[in-house]
Amino acid sequence: MKNQINWFKASAIALMASIMSNAAWADALTGQAQKQPTNWTAIIMFIIFVGATLFITKWAAGKTQSTSDFYTGGGGISGFQNGLAIAGDYMSAASFLGISAMVFTSGYDGLLYSLGFMVGWPIVLFLIAERLRNLGKYNFSDVVSFRLDERPVRAMAAFNSLVVVAFYLIAQMVGAGQLIKLLFGLDYKIAVIAVGILMMAYVMFGGMLATTWVQIIKATLLLSGASFMAFMVLKHVGFSLPEMFKQAIQAYSTANHKTLEEATKIMGPGSLVKSPIDAISLGLALMFGTAGLPHILMRFFTVKDAKEARKSVVVATGFIGYFYLLTFIIGFGAILLVANNPAYLDAAKMAETGKLALVGGGNMAAIHLSHAIGGNLFLGFISAVAFATILAVVAGLTLAGASAVSHDLFANVIKRGTATEAQELRVSKIATLCLAIFAMFLGIMFEKQNVAFMVGLAFAVAASANFPVLVLSMFWKGLTTRGAVIGGLSGLFSALVLIICTKAVWVDTLNMAKDPIINMTNPALFSMLLAFIMCYIFSVTDKSNQSRIEKAKFDEQYVRSVTGIGASGASDH
Repeated sequence: MKNQINWFKASAIALMASIMSNAAWADALTGQAQKQPTNWTAIIMFIIFVGATLFITKWAAGKTQSTSDFYTGGGGISGFQNGLAIAGDYMSAASFLGISAMVFTSGYDGLLYSLGFMVGWPIVLFLIAERLRNLGKYNFSDVVSFRLDERPVRAMAAFNSLVVVAFYLIAQMVGAGQLIKLLFGLDYKIAVIAVGILMMAYVMFGGMLATTWVQIIKATLLLSGASFMAFMVLKHVGFSLPEMFKQAIQAYSTANHKTLEEATKIMGPGSLVKSPIDAISLGLALMFGTAGLPHILMRFFTVKDAKEARKSVVVATGFIGYFYLLTFIIGFGAILLVANNPAYLDAAKMAETGKLALVGGGNMAAIHLSHAIGGNLFLGFISAVAFATILAVVAGLTLAGASAVSHDLFANVIKRGTATEAQELRVSKIATLCLAIFAMFLGIMFEKQNVAFMVGLAFAVAASANFPVLVLSMFWKGLTTRGAVIGGLSGLFSALVLIICTKAVWVDTLNMAKDPIINMTNPALFSMLLAFIMCYIFSVTDKSNQSRIEKAKFDEQYVRSVTGIGASGASDH
């Protein structure tokens, strides 16, 4: 194993160096002239960060000997460390690049995503965290299957988790590809493949311990960088928010060739979300989707007990709330300092579309702002941190996906609990490899999408497929295996069908028609409601002996979920 890690470390660094040094070659190969000059400050910082994180991975690999080490870091991570790591998981490319880009293009409506991502945390704190830690071992499937029939419930939960992970991976890979393309002058596809290879290294060799420490370091750097960016934007307007909004309206008016009256609309709702139903649906997805994200729920098993799990959520909520306030300021700062600066605008794209377009794509507003504020040095720092953000989140997602395949599908559904730890670990690493390849494919396919929007869709699937089953399994005695499986799959497939019918997928990605089948952008309101209804109907109509046994086990589950009695870190089935 040690020789494998050293080989992978050397190979990964060599790969990055090779890719960077061949920027001009990639440029000639693709025939794309609209690329930024190679930023050597950013490249040096990238190499430093990649080298540091691979060293952490090598250290963690020496401590990762069992399935418990691989999935939960041995359960020895403190509440504060885990809270910072959760914040790191949550402060993804969608948050930093996507929300600031949405504020840059849509103004006030970008705040919907900031608030939506943030308000899900009280639900996790008061409803989920403690009970989850007391009932589970490795992931949320342990909790859902605690008193229900393991095989069908685990299969459903694993399948749902993999779909959520896939949607979330799209956003991270798109953000990473656009970032590397912008800074290194690389072809987008090469950039996505490089990210996928590094992601594999973190997860396959370091497991949860490496992923956690990469998240902690990344969260600290990202909070520091975003704080400095927001401070410099506020300094530019004399630390006056009204003045910032006033100047942003003027800059938006000039950049988009609109009158001041038209530009004032960016300070009100309606430019991004077109109807109240759409706004409610988006809000529900972001709020309840948080409590259904497998890579977030998995983190509550890395601490020793329920008290530390609660502490994790409190710490994470504080950091996340602060960060989302910063993204709003950063978005308006980009309107002020980027929108009318020709150095950051894609003239060819603007001439073609007649709309404001940034070099590197629409998700790069925050990256350009960092250059406007601090030149090449700060651009290098923020770019390296953004890249670190993407790598760390992708590693966490891949770990959650690998857990669903190896722990749920292989160990408990196929092998019926007879798999050895060595077999389970081997399947985890094979699953990691497959997920990385799949993530590269998705990243290339969805190149043009806003990353915050794509994560919004991941939240919609999580809110529809995972949250109803999870919350009912813990709080409703009447839930049966039949209700859980049919309800969870109904939420998943209805969300997927509705998402495919939206403009973003049906028109923009699949190019199937000029008009979408439905005019909504986020379907969670309907798909989540359907999941709850199906769980209820198919549970109350289930009169089998199995359902009576499952209901009788609820009291035992309830006592353990509240008190932690019997929760030694493993589920007692």
